[in-house]
Parts: sequence; structure tokens; C-alpha cells
Amino acid sequence: MKNTDEIDAMTRALARVTPGQPGGHPSDAEAQTLLILITAEDPATAAPQTRPVRPQGVRRLPWRAGAVGRHGRLLPVLGMAVAAAVAVAVIVTSLFPLAAAPVSGRDVLLMAATSAEHIPQGTGTYWHITRTGQGPDAPLVEESWTARDGRHWSRNAPYATPGVVVGDPAPFRLMGAEIGFEELEGLPSDPEELKERIAGLPRHDSAMLPADRQGELVSPLITLITELPTPAQVRSAAFEALAATPGVKNAGAVEGGQELLIPLSESLEIRMVVDPEAARVTRANILLTAEGGAAMSNSYISVTTEWTDELPR
Repeated sequence: MKNTDEIDAMTRALARVTPGQPGGHPSDAEAQTLLILITAEDPATAAPQTRPVRPQGVRRLPWRAGAVGRHGRLLPVLGMAVAAAVAVAVIVTSLFPLAAAPVSGRDVLLMAATSAEHIPQGTGTYWHITRTGQGPDAPLVEESWTARDGRHWSRNAPYATPGVVVGDPAPFRLMGAEIGFEELEGLPSDPEELKERIAGLPRHDSAMLPADRQGELVSPLITLITELPTPAQVRSAAFEALAATPGVKNAGAVEGGQELLIPLSESLEIRMVVDPEAARVTRANILLTAEGGAAMSNSYISVTTEWTDELPR
């Protein structure tokens, strides 16, 4: 080990925590520099490599840090001050929300892509969607249930009798094209291949936004991560593909996640709150629905999705 003076200076910086202010984060530049300094070996004493080093490329943003080096090597024994500083940096991270560290809109979506890979979709008989918006006098709650054989029920859909569950034919759609459970499960898990597959679906120009016609495919990607029963690997690919959309911005932390601004046209953008750890869209001002429609609000429309065995009533 070397550079002890630099290590000491870095640990002091990491260990400083002002009450009510964000603490150190394992992915911050200072923390990464500390780990590099700790694990650096003197060339005169370093043991020769006995096996090839794995590639350094990382496809998605690493947003969790551990105590083991990238190549599986345990960190050397540390002095008490260094060990304490690393512990403070990691522990303080858990005391503050993700918003404590500024991140771009692209980074938020890549974080969600990483999380989505490891979050199981669940099982059940019906895919249940709940949308909640603010009405003139009280919240408006709209629900739908879709069985794997295509049967569909809804409650409080537009123009329906309030509070009554009705069966109605409303298949899932992407850009106007019908898409079933099996087709969703067969979508590619690579972001570029996913966009190519979506672009090749039969579609209706009336159901496409200007950004979709230009090849960005913003609306179907948002639908895949918001309301459709998309498999984990495909959801991850959709988040990653959406991260490449030009003009995506992070407006900052809000309740439930990070508020992203995503352009849909030159004059229209969607405000969408994403929880990157749960890999889900919690609410949006423009909700692109599983049935191919859109719901708009001056504020937000919240959305939850789940598999359930409970029959609609």
C-alpha cells in the first residue's frame, strides 16, 4: 500500500458529516479515489499476475459499492482511521435519499435498468392496473384487470357507470398495434434489438408521437416500463433504451423518486416520477396507457401495477 498522506486527507473528508447535509456516497469521486489508493500496490512488492484480468467495461451505471474489489480481491487490512472512514461513507449513504447526490436523467434511467433486472414480476391470474388522478371534488380511481387469455374488465373507465365493473374488449397496444402476453414475453432484452422489434410492429400513425416517427420510440418504451406486464429483462432494456433519448432531464427529487422531463415533441414533454431502486414509474402528468390511450393531468396521475388472483368486483 502507498500514498498514506493522500489516504489520510481523503478519509478526513469522507468522515466529515454535517447534520442535515448529505454525507459521502460510495460512488462519489472521493470514495472511488480512496478505494483506488487503498488497493494500489507498490510495483516493487506486487505479486505477479497469475490469471487474466476481466474486462473493465461496465454496461450500466454501478450505483452500489461493496467491500470486495471488482476482480473479487479482498481489500487489504486497513488502519483504524481508514476503515472507520469507509464505514462512515457507506453508512451515511443509507441515511439520506438518493437525491442527495445529483444525477442526470439518463443516470436515473440507467439505475432503474440495473434494478429492473433483479426485480421479479410476480405471478397471478390477472394483470391489475390502478390509475389515480385528481377530480374536481375528489380523487378519481380507474382500474383494469386483464387475464392471460385476453379477457378484460374495468371500473370507472371514461364514459362508464361509476363504480361498476364491466367486461370490455381492450387489448394491450404499442403504437396502436395489439400485443399479447406471449409477444411481450418474447421481446428482446437488448436495448437496440428491442427498439428494432418495436419499430417493426404493425402500427398506426395516429397512435404515434412525433418523437416516435423520428425513431426515438419514446411512447412505446414508456408504456413498457409503466403499465404493461413486461418481463424483468425487457423492462431493463426499455429503461436503458429510454435513457438514450435526447433531451431527458432530471428536475430533481420529489416524493416517490426523481422527476424526469422527457420530450414527446417540440412543444410537449412528459413529467414522469421514477423510483430507480424499485424500477417503476410512480406517476406522470401524461400517462401512456396499456390499452394504447393517454391520460393527461395538470398535476399527476399515479399508477400501480401488479399480478393478482383476486377477481374484479
